[in-house]
Amino acid sequence: MFFGHGNPMNALQRNVWTEGWAGIGASIPRPKAILSISAHWYLPGTPVTAQADPRTIHDFGGFPPELYEAHYPAPGSPELAARVVHLLAPHPVSLDQRWGLDHGTWSVLVHAFPKADIPVVQLGIDETKTPGWHFETAKKLAPLRDEGVLVMGSGNLVHNLHAYSWGRHPVEPYDWAVRFEAMARGSLLAGDFVPLVGYESLGRDAMLAAPTPDHYLPLLYVLAQRRGSEPVSFPVEGFDGGSISMLSVQIG
Repeated sequence: MFFGHGNPMNALQRNVWTEGWAGIGASIPRPKAILSISAHWYLPGTPVTAQADPRTIHDFGGFPPELYEAHYPAPGSPELAARVVHLLAPHPVSLDQRWGLDHGTWSVLVHAFPKADIPVVQLGIDETKTPGWHFETAKKLAPLRDEGVLVMGSGNLVHNLHAYSWGRHPVEPYDWAVRFEAMARGSLLAGDFVPLVGYESLGRDAMLAAPTPDHYLPLLYVLAQRRGSEPVSFPVEGFDGGSISMLSVQIG
């Protein structure tokens, strides 16, 4: 499942997107654990959180005090972290004891699984690797699906903060944002992920939609889990601020 997580304030709000996330949590089989690939752990190398009790990270600034008081006390899973290390070998994956659950993860899960009783592990995104590398590497995580683990990507298909209409709502989405999302939807429904993996070659719309890779790459980790002709669906839709796609993408 890929979640378009958008504004951190969604953690506290009830809106069409957060209600959609709650609906997803209620409708899918309860995971034994969750492996989250969040846009907000984008760094050199590939760490995985290995704490038994990961902290809630408030990795943002300038928001109301109540957002910094929010916590998502889900347990971690050193066992799942070790499993990820094994699956991604021989690529080196470090067991991290300092990070935790950033808002790309917990601002969604606080709605999807509000009891915070499912173990959650985060996998970092190596900023030195290509989109093709991430897509092919993510395929190695496929056995986790058979083990009851939800592979979760959290970012945004379209994410351009420079064009975002801060504080002015409602606002119509930009034409380039609409075109890029429509193209992506078509590729997803057709099961043709090649253009999406090679999105950097798709021209101006793609560069405006994903000016940096961090929010886009989590989608590739989810697409890599598709098997055969499994259906692709969009349980949550919409745009925020004209330049943020809130699209969620479900595989299977």
